[in-house]
Formats: sequence, structure tokens, C-alpha cells
Amino acid sequence: MPLKRSLAHSLPVPESSFPGQEAIPGPRRQWLIVATVSAGALMGTMNTSIVNTLLPVIRDAFDADLSSIGWVLMSYTLAVSVLLLTFGRLGDIWGHKRIYSAGTVVFILASGLCAISPTEIFLIGSRSLQAVGGAMLVANSQAIFADSFRPERRAQLLGIYYTVGSLGIVIGPSLGGYLGGSFGWRSVFLLDVLICIGLAAMAFSVLPPSRVKETRESFDFIGAIALALGLGSLLLAISKGQEMGWASTFVLGCLMTSCVFLAVLVWAEWVQPHPMLDLRLFRSRVFSLAVTSSVLNVGCVYAALFLMPFYLIEARGFSPATAGLLFSSQPLGVLIATPVTGYLSRRLGYRVLATSGTVAVAVGLFALRGLNLQSGIAEMLIPMALIGIGNGLFVTPTAVTIMGAAPPEGQGVANGMVSTARNLGLVFGVAFAGALLGMQMATPNQGQIAPQAAFISAFQGTLLVIATVAVLTASMTMVGGLSSAASPGLKPWASKPKSAERVERDGT
Repeated sequence: MPLKRSLAHSLPVPESSFPGQEAIPGPRRQWLIVATVSAGALMGTMNTSIVNTLLPVIRDAFDADLSSIGWVLMSYTLAVSVLLLTFGRLGDIWGHKRIYSAGTVVFILASGLCAISPTEIFLIGSRSLQAVGGAMLVANSQAIFADSFRPERRAQLLGIYYTVGSLGIVIGPSLGGYLGGSFGWRSVFLLDVLICIGLAAMAFSVLPPSRVKETRESFDFIGAIALALGLGSLLLAISKGQEMGWASTFVLGCLMTSCVFLAVLVWAEWVQPHPMLDLRLFRSRVFSLAVTSSVLNVGCVYAALFLMPFYLIEARGFSPATAGLLFSSQPLGVLIATPVTGYLSRRLGYRVLATSGTVAVAVGLFALRGLNLQSGIAEMLIPMALIGIGNGLFVTPTAVTIMGAAPPEGQGVANGMVSTARNLGLVFGVAFAGALLGMQMATPNQGQIAPQAAFISAFQGTLLVIATVAVLTASMTMVGGLSSAASPGLKPWASKPKSAERVERDGT
């Protein structure tokens, strides 16, 4: 590997060193950029939560079985997960604005196809196409922040971005219920079309030109295909493991396929002159620990979100509407925390803020473990809100750290890593919680007590394990992670990695 390339990530890169980049936009233009990218986040989260709410209505409309209609949601999640890094890399090569703006066009087309779907199979295919547009948006959204704002402002503005995205989770279910009941489920996708037309107009006119190199790098097709097949097989195995059995032929086949293609990915990325995923990013302790802690933190949060509906509806007998209302305390907690992360990060540093967030998540999980058949409303609401606050405190500094640990020309891939880590955490967390709860419910002594009491015992045991993982995540962020980006205003990529220092010292 040439010395010039091996040291590329360690050299300071001025913000204006890439041809085609404009000067930092003025204040009014900056807020228009924030509004544009945040509107994309709002549309994405709102779309997902609305479709999730309307799955029973869609199933009845097509007279479909439960397993097949579930792919209306699963196809979108899987496709977005496997395409994020690909479109992040394409954004680095062709420009983040170009890929983001093209994503709005794809989303408009796919949403229109969803609205006119004659069968559930057509709808699933249209949702997969919609996921392509969604991945183009998500994979380049935070990279646009890196193109448009100085490092000292990114935490504050990313806090706004995540706040608006969380708002979609809060308003999605109620909006979906109203639209589905008043105008039918197809109106949801027609609303997507209208919103995305406005988003496309803003994206083409407001977003700044991206950093584009004079010599355009080739795209790593082998790495992209290996990543899509390897990660897709892994996510499919995890999502179907509890339902089909972890030792089933299908799940084992998916796991074996994943191992083969992920091995091909590692080989391809080391030999490619311009890899899609530069594995040397993981030589940075900050980058590696930030990505790992993101997977674990999101996994813990979504494990709790997966378990709580079973407690509220099946163990306590609340109606789905009441359970949904109680459930909203978690996203409301996110809304409370994320707007202040930028302010706090400038005073406390990213490590303190992220560690405080994971500690809050751990405390909330331990508090949920105390729930039983007699627990009051406050005992449910407060821990869920605390988990939301912790997640809100954690997500922005971790995202800024991952983006800051990558060089300027790799912001798209780093952005893709942020979103991929969150999606992996979501799938891992739900699968792990489901498998652990199922195993505890299946133990012989559980059959000797009442079903509700048996569930509470398994529920508490599962949350104890998840809370322990959250404590380990807090230890990880406190001891080793996020330190390089803890001083806002500095360019983390300008600091020289130890590996580069050794190369210079040894002359090899």
C-alpha cells in the first residue's frame, strides 16, 4: 500500500481544499439547509411509523396473511440497511447533493407506485424501491452538514436534525390512524408524494454544491455487491431466527451466505485502490468504539421498545390505543433531549454527554425491570421517558464523532456507517430481546405458574440482561470512546493516528 495513501487520513485537510465546494453558507442559507435535510428525516421516520400503524388495515384490504404483509415493513428496513453505505460512497464520489436530490425523485416515484398497488406483492416491491430513495436521502443527509457547516456548529444543528426526525415517530401513528380511517391507507403514500415534491424543490435549490474531487474515483462494485448480500443475509437471518428457529435450514443458510460474502467484502476492500468502505477507518479507536457503542445503545433502546407492548397489552390488558399513548413517552424524551445536545456538547464534551446518555438508558432499563402486574402509570412512563432522554443525549455526539473521525472525502461513507449502525442495532436488539424472552418463557418451571406471572418473570429477566449491556456500553464510551471529538471546533481527522506515526518513524 503506498505511503501516500496510508497517510491520507492523518493529514489536515482545509475545508476549502476540494474543488467545487462553496464557501460556508451565510446564516439564512444555513437554516434553509437545516430545514431541507430535517424535512427529509421527518418524512422518513413519519413514513415508517405510519405504515407500521396501518399494517392491519393494509392486510385486510388485500386479504393477506400476517407473515406476507409483514414484508411491507421488513422490505423497507432491509433494503435501506444494505444500501446505506453504497449510497454514502456514491455521494463521496459524485456529490452528496446530487445523490440526495436524486433520492427525492426516486421516493416520489416509489410512493406513487405504493399508492396504486393492486396486490400486496406489488406493494412490497414498491416499498423496496421507496427504500432505495430513502437510503439515498439518509446516507447523505449528515454528510451535507459536513459540507455546509463548520465543526463547532455541527453538534447543535445535528441535534435539530434528530429532533425533527423524532417528531415523525411521535406524530406518525396518530396521523396514520386519521388518514387511514378517513381516506384509506393509499392516502398515506399520496401524502408522501406531496411532501417529497416540496422536499425535492428545496433540495435542488437550497443545498450547496458538494465536495467533488478533480480526479473522480471508480466505484467499488465488488464491495457494494458483497456488502449488500452479506449484510442482507445477516439481517434476514436475525429477523427470521425467532420465527423459524435458529437451527432451521433457512436461517443457517442465510448465516453461512452472510459469512461468505462478508469475507469477500473484507478481501475486496483491502485490494481495491478505491474501496467503498475503507477498513482503515476502524484503526481509529474513536471511530471503532463510536460505531460499536451506537449498535449496542440502539439495540438496548429498541429491545425495550419491542418488549413494552407485550407488557402493556398482554400482561396488563391495556387497549392498543392506550398502550400507544403510554408508549409515546419514549419519543417525547428524545424530543426533550436532542435540542440541547449541541449546547451541552460545547460545555461538557462529547464523551461526557454520550456517557450520560447511556447511563440514563441503563437506569431506565433497570427501572423497567421492576414493573409487575400492580405497577402504576408513572412507573411505566418515567423509565420510558428516561430511556428516550438518554438516547437523545447519546445519538448526536456519537454521530458527530463518527463523522469527525473520517476524512472530509469520506463523509458519505461515515454518514452511512452512522445509519447502518443504528439499523443493525435495531435488528439485533429486537432479535436478541425476542430470543431471550422466548427462551425464558420456554423453561420448564415457567409452565408451573400462571401465564401472566410467567411472562413478568421472563420480562424482568430479559430486561436485566439488556440493562447490563447498557452498563457495558456506558463503560465503553466513558473509558475509550469519543475523546477525539470532545473538543468542538477542532478537526478530528487532523490528528495523526498512532499507526501513521509509526510509519513515519520506521520509514516503512
